[in-house]
Order: sequence, then C-alpha cells, then structure tokens
Amino acid sequence: MQKAQLMADFQDYPSPTPDLVARRDGHTGWLTFSRPERMNAVTIEMWAAIPQLIAAFEDDPAVKSVVLHGAGDRAFVAGADISQFGETRDNAEQAATYEATNSRAFAAIRDCAKPTIAMIRGYCIGGGMAIALGCDIRIASEGSTFAVPAGKLGLAYPIEGIRQVLNVLPPAFAKEVFYTARQFDHEEALAMNLLNRAVPPEELEGYTRSMCDRIAQNAPLSLAAAKRTINAICAKPETFDRSELEALSKACFESEDYAEGRNAFLEKRKPQFHGR
Repeated sequence: MQKAQLMADFQDYPSPTPDLVARRDGHTGWLTFSRPERMNAVTIEMWAAIPQLIAAFEDDPAVKSVVLHGAGDRAFVAGADISQFGETRDNAEQAATYEATNSRAFAAIRDCAKPTIAMIRGYCIGGGMAIALGCDIRIASEGSTFAVPAGKLGLAYPIEGIRQVLNVLPPAFAKEVFYTARQFDHEEALAMNLLNRAVPPEELEGYTRSMCDRIAQNAPLSLAAAKRTINAICAKPETFDRSELEALSKACFESEDYAEGRNAFLEKRKPQFHGR
C-alpha cells in the first residue's frame, strides 16, 4: 500500500524529445531542460515541445504549480543551441520560422493558467533568460549568472523575447542588458527586479518546493483569477477588459472552494480546495 501510494505521487508525461522532461511530483509539475552536457542549450525540437508539455500540466488537476529548471549544476538554460543556427536560422525566412516556434514556446509559458516558477542554478543566458522571465516567479541560487549576448552574435533578439524582458525589467535596465551584452551576477539581477529571491545553492530546491507547497494550499480558481488579472492589467493598463476580469471574480464567489474556505475558517481547520 505504501509503495502504491508512493507511485501515485509521480507521473511522467510523454515528451517529443528526451531533452525536455516533464514530470508531476505530488502537486508540482517539473519541466526539466535536460542537456547538461550542453549546459541545457535549447534545440528547435525543445522549443517546439514546450507548448505541448505546458498544456499537459494545465490539463492535470493534480498539478497546482509548475517549476522550470535545468539539469545539473552548471546552468538553468545557456540559451538557444547556436550549433543549429546554420540549419534553422541561415537566412531571414528560416529565422522567421524559428522565431515563430520561439514565440509559441514563450507564450505557452507566459500564459500558463497555473503559477510558474523558474528555479535557476548557474548560467541563465539568452533564450534561457527569456524563458525565466516568462515565468511568474524567479528563484535563483547565489552565484548564478544572467546575460543576453545577442549583440555579440550579430542577431536581432526575437520580438517575443524582448517582450518577455520588458514584462519584468524597466526599459533602462532592459537596454543595459541588450546594449552591453555583458553578464550580470545574482546581486545585480536582484537590483534590476529580474529575481524574486536569491538563496544559497544548497537551499534552492528546498526553498522552491516550500513555495510550491504554499501555493498548493490555496484555491486554484483564486490563483488563476489573480494571474489573469495581473497579466491583463500589465499588458493593457488603460484598456483591459474589465468585464472579463469581473466575471473571474464572480466565478470565485460562486465556487465550491469559496464555501469551503469560509467553512474552514469558521471551523478552524485547513481548507480542502478542488478548483471548482
């Protein structure tokens, strides 16, 4: 029975590529960029697989939050795999196709209905930084390094990638990142608002899991409403669809979870939310 219960706490999701691994561990989905020998540089196959695997987490009611991280200790993601550029970005037409694949990946992360956390250890470079900035929360180990070296490669950074940067960084810091193409340490990243937290390397996974545990205790509909409302207001501060956001609020008040939250408070117990 104990073994069966343990097995029930894990689920692997089919992935189109072995370099991108998706697993549910209890109430948390883990998306692992798994090319440690290449510092988890992202191939075109990995970019293409991201929307499918994010959708798998969204469709699993047991998943309350999603963590994106890199395999090994050297890197979160050290950018796109430049060795493929001769095949995938050799001219403007190929570059446009590649950018469209990038855009779908970035959008899937940014628009994931569930809270997303980037757990960053080591290098977070180029496309890796855009992936991290697409997440709701970024937690890094002290000593991690951040950069967008597009200026050193002679390429224009994808529009959606720049959008990811501007969603988090003030324009002056975004320009510094792109203009200098230099590496920033974790203290500078904190000062730029790039990170939520930086913790000692040995505490990174435990801290992240603790945050996921806290998230899992809360009502899924409330979290989804908060995420969609924050994103909508930030995207269009003056013209967001108020009626759509008010409908989300109404749905929360009419939900079983709202009744459960009230009853649990009165009965001085922990609520049991089910997302309905």
